[in-house]
Amino acid sequence: MQLDDEVREFLIECNENLVNLDQEIVLLEQNPTETKLIDSVFRTFHTIKGTCGFFGFTTLGGLTHVAENLIDQMRAGQRILTPELAALLLESVDAIKKIIALIETTGEEGAEAHEALRTRLIAALENKMLPPARQETAEPVPPQAASEPLPGKTAVVQDSTIRVDVGLLDKLMNLVGELVLARNQLLQSATRHDVTLLRTVQRLNAITSELQEGVLKTRMQPIGVIWNKLPRLVRDLSAECSKRIRIEMEGAETELDKTIIEAIKDPLTHIVRNACDHGIEQPTQRATSGKPEEGLVTLRAYHEGGHVNIEISDDGKGLDPEKIKSRAIAKGLLTAEQAAPMSEREAINLVFAPGFSTAEQITNISGRGVGMDVVKTNIQKIGGIVDIGNRPGSPGSRVKITIPLTLAIIPGLVIRASAQDIQHRFIIPQANLLELVRLDLNETREGECAAIEYVNGTPVYRRRGHLLPLTYLNRVLGMEDRTFPRDPVINIVVLQAEGRPFGLIVDGIFDTQEIVVKPLGKRLKGLSSYLGATIMGDGHVALILDIPGLAHLAGMASQAREVRKLDTTSQTSAETRESFLIFRAGTFSRVAVPLTMVSRLEQIEARSIEHAAGHPVLHYRGQILTLVELSSLLDPTAFRVERPPSVTTQVIVLGQGEKRLGILVDQIVDIVEEAITFRTSTIRKGLRGSVILGTTVTDLLDAEGLLAQANQPLCMDAANENDDTTLKRIA
Repeated sequence: MQLDDEVREFLIECNENLVNLDQEIVLLEQNPTETKLIDSVFRTFHTIKGTCGFFGFTTLGGLTHVAENLIDQMRAGQRILTPELAALLLESVDAIKKIIALIETTGEEGAEAHEALRTRLIAALENKMLPPARQETAEPVPPQAASEPLPGKTAVVQDSTIRVDVGLLDKLMNLVGELVLARNQLLQSATRHDVTLLRTVQRLNAITSELQEGVLKTRMQPIGVIWNKLPRLVRDLSAECSKRIRIEMEGAETELDKTIIEAIKDPLTHIVRNACDHGIEQPTQRATSGKPEEGLVTLRAYHEGGHVNIEISDDGKGLDPEKIKSRAIAKGLLTAEQAAPMSEREAINLVFAPGFSTAEQITNISGRGVGMDVVKTNIQKIGGIVDIGNRPGSPGSRVKITIPLTLAIIPGLVIRASAQDIQHRFIIPQANLLELVRLDLNETREGECAAIEYVNGTPVYRRRGHLLPLTYLNRVLGMEDRTFPRDPVINIVVLQAEGRPFGLIVDGIFDTQEIVVKPLGKRLKGLSSYLGATIMGDGHVALILDIPGLAHLAGMASQAREVRKLDTTSQTSAETRESFLIFRAGTFSRVAVPLTMVSRLEQIEARSIEHAAGHPVLHYRGQILTLVELSSLLDPTAFRVERPPSVTTQVIVLGQGEKRLGILVDQIVDIVEEAITFRTSTIRKGLRGSVILGTTVTDLLDAEGLLAQANQPLCMDAANENDDTTLKRIA
């Protein structure tokens, strides 16, 4: 139905006002004397009621008017919010949403449908038996509380924003994607011989990056938009299951693309329902186990490495691997012989099998066997990863979801596979990438690479004491079947799918770049090995690999089980081992930094290093990255060797949260996974002390300290580089 612009604007405003109302009423039920919450709830009902009179929506206006009067009694201290009254107000919110939806579709309010609810609200309003609020139990109200929230604040926020149709944003995003493709082609064709063209292309690169970031921000929404509905869900489930459950949320301001927000709404809801129904025990059971009678569901969201992690955990009974295996056998999902050798992780992952459920009987909440498999499928459709397990060292379970910030433009590694002397390029999403390994083919054994072994016919590589199953990209995709590429090296891309690492042998590895994701045509959408396609800088098309689908096609799950049976090389528990990057800097021949602190490894020419405010910096991925000459920092007395402009140097990019810092080193030596057997402290700047990794004494870099002391004002967006005089090229 076609609505007037004024009515459409009113409905949009109503929906915006109702976004937080569910959560506020639930919070008010827990804190019935919280003045700010009472005022906020009152203001929402009052705003909707006031505008209804202008459009003649009498049903909606009458309903919100009675609800407003109930809240006004709380403002006056005449009553407090009881659970019964909270349930009635929440029912009113549901009714208001239904009326708004009905107006949007039919233009009518449906007057009789909600008359009974209005009658109950009036009865509650006139009930004299409800006890008034006791002033002595109320929290003291600060003098300024009466004037908060200030009306001007809301008006300023509303005046500074505009509404834009999502379709227009999608079209703008597509145009930016085409601009990025054109930018990539220019960057590839520009040469250093034409200085004017090179400078123009570099300027276009900076402008495109700034425009891309700006358009992405217009599509970003805080994850709290969908989290706001979960407190109401938990409250209702608690009552239905006769349990006491509260929910805590951390990182609600974490932003994601609107498309991804919509895609994860249902999976998140299902996971929270599972935590309340299956995870949290009954109060009597919790008391017997020494737990508080009230259960806790925790949601946490945070940025990490260009992606967003969402963790949903509970303090319930956790996941029982044996019960899960028994249930899977009973449902015919696998045999007892197949279940016997399964590890705890493999058993727990059976919950993702279609038709699996641990519920003893079908209820309104669960038990129909339609759930976690759909959750996993939906998360993988947007390029995400979902992992489930018990919380280490604490009771309860945890589900971790890793998803990209946006689906339109993603960072990816460009790799090559050959068939019939034709080179084909593919893209690996960076979310699935763990590391790159390069093996020398000169060391052979019976015509094959000595570093590659075989376990029951499966090729494996011994990676830091553990066997890594391998597969060949050419073979998986049905291309030319060659044992090794023609190059004198073997390139292994170490990937992760469903929580398991595996190595993908490719014919060549290029650089990482931002790619514009293009959907596949109808005839290709059924291929499980590809997420989409992109157009490269030279105009050719490259397919984007779907890593979980590729792993399934290669049968990596069964191969990983066979390899793990024989992987007895490490006697040290996984909890005591850490991964370190080993490098050399000046007179320090062996320095280590935890691999978790390393964002990227780069190789740059000295001429690309610039100076800003007296500090060496690098124009790096749309930002100004502060650099530290590590050899000079660790040993200020050492003679400093100037690098010629054409000489390449290696940079370790450290990252923690939003902080980034590049350290210049002489050589990357190795990556090791070892247990620290001995540690000493030091007062030397830049180091935490010395440790023994394996059998070798190694200096340990103070990565956290360096990041904390980094000159943060330099880490600004490239968009702020308006004054070229602030940068002085050293070449």
